Amino acid sequence: MDDQTIFNKIREALERAPRNHYTLELHLQMLKYADDLNHITAKEFCEGVRIRESLGTEFSKMRNLTPRLKAAGLVTDLI
Repeated sequence: MDDQTIFNKIREALERAPRNHYTLELHLQMLKYADDLNHITAKEFCEGVRIRESLGTEFSKMRNLTPRLKAAGLVTDLI
């Protein structure tokens, strides 16, 4: 799946998320697509998803956390 398709899917998920679950949904989407987006910067992620650049730190955290969660049994395809 190409980056733009992923960005669109993340934007759609964020639009559907209840207002008080926006950040939670953002984190889940970051975990879900971390492997597919491991070649982009946090800034590129924020630009692609059209979110505040300050959320790039969260993208970096989730991308770094993903291998540990997967080693513990997380299946990102099920998110």
